[in-house]
Amino acid sequence: MQVPGPVTGTPARVVQVLTQERGGPVDHAVDVAVGLAARGLDSHVVGPAGAGATRAQQAGVVWHPVVATSKRDLPGLLRLARTLLRLRPDVLHLQDRRAGWLGRALAPVLRSTRVVYTLHGVPDALSERVRGNLSAAPRRRRDPWLYLHGERWMTRWSRACVVSPSAAVAAYAVEHVGLAPARVHVVPNGVDAERFRPSTSGPGQGVEPRELVVAWIGSLEPVKGLDLLVDALGRAEGVRVLLAGDGPSREHLARRVAAAGLRDRVELLGHVGDPERVLARADALLLTSLAESCPMVLLQAMASGLPVVATSVGGVPELLRHEREALLVPAGDPDAVATALSRLRDDPALRRALGAAARQRVLAHHTLEGCLDDLERVYAGGRPCGC
Repeated sequence: MQVPGPVTGTPARVVQVLTQERGGPVDHAVDVAVGLAARGLDSHVVGPAGAGATRAQQAGVVWHPVVATSKRDLPGLLRLARTLLRLRPDVLHLQDRRAGWLGRALAPVLRSTRVVYTLHGVPDALSERVRGNLSAAPRRRRDPWLYLHGERWMTRWSRACVVSPSAAVAAYAVEHVGLAPARVHVVPNGVDAERFRPSTSGPGQGVEPRELVVAWIGSLEPVKGLDLLVDALGRAEGVRVLLAGDGPSREHLARRVAAAGLRDRVELLGHVGDPERVLARADALLLTSLAESCPMVLLQAMASGLPVVATSVGGVPELLRHEREALLVPAGDPDAVATALSRLRDDPALRRALGAAARQRVLAHHTLEGCLDDLERVYAGGRPCGC
């Protein structure tokens, strides 16, 4: 099904809007833009020209490089607004929080545009309002007004459709933000299962490794559970971590790793634009977050045929089932993480079984094509099959 364009016979113009340069929402938005271009839509991205820009442009996506670094960057926000008004999209898909505020504010001017806002997650200060999440940051007095009442008013003002990649965050949008259930759609993220596929040369292939090589990929910030990572690794011998990411907690992490005597077991890779290369070197993926919705890195690892050790937070149990595709552990429990890592280290058959089941689950429920099918239904005014 294709969204109708403004003139009969013309492809619909769908614009993805980003203000972030990297992270799961960016990976997802680029995948969506590329997939829509392959389906014959007039696919655009407005946002910083990050690592995905070249891949998108090579696939036929038109990328409009506009940078708006913060809500105080008025010149950047004005350039972004002017670009959207000039493009006059049929569908405006807002892919992060800052883009969501600006795009919804412009909605009354874009009268013929269907506005879709993906709520990828919730602010760290309100994270515990999503079932399964822990508190990830101190709460400021203004947070409920801004992120609960403000989100509700802005969504009503714009008459936007809200997409959540997990049922857990969709429930937050209805129960805490106060959005009408009919306005909230669950569309789980999808992954390109051809780009991410099992490696034939990783450490888990052929001769069994004497140590477990674990990939950890994400933004280096408190919500990602970096202290849990270090504490658990100190209790699990024979485990080495390939740590890909950057962010405000990088120096804190480096100090913790050094203080724990783990420098020889943690390889700090910095930001990596092609996570498939890191996953190909690993036997498993570790996720230590205090709060999550539908992490792209989990889907990428699952498609790569890797077993997963993950904290059972937010939407994670919607993606993975304990003892079937992953070992799920309580958030904030380093002993449980260490025990799970040790099980994978000592049981190659368990690693293979979990990894194979994880890829099959992606192929059955979380392909990019399935995600695009549901998004096109939302774009056209219908409800996705999962709702």
